[in-house]
Amino acid sequence: MHDLPDPSSESLLVFPLPFPLKIMGRSDADLESLVLNIVRRHDPDFAGTLERRDSSGGNYLSLTCTVTAPSKEMLDALYRELTAHPAIRFVL
Repeated sequence: MHDLPDPSSESLLVFPLPFPLKIMGRSDADLESLVLNIVRRHDPDFAGTLERRDSSGGNYLSLTCTVTAPSKEMLDALYRELTAHPAIRFVL
């Protein structure tokens, strides 16, 4: 018989894990360097991937940043800082 995860546990994620974040904002905001600076504050040894995609009109930029998260607390803090920045419109 297999043990089922405890539904009262705080997270079903097992850390460390690679975690992709999709970040969108205006392309004129130097979004790529802004996002890298924020990510490196939370993960100074960031060696993950950063994929860039411009919108068809060139006004917006989508970045997919894959970090190796050591904990839920790190992911939460990174997400809070990213979503608080005025140049960033969405973080998924």
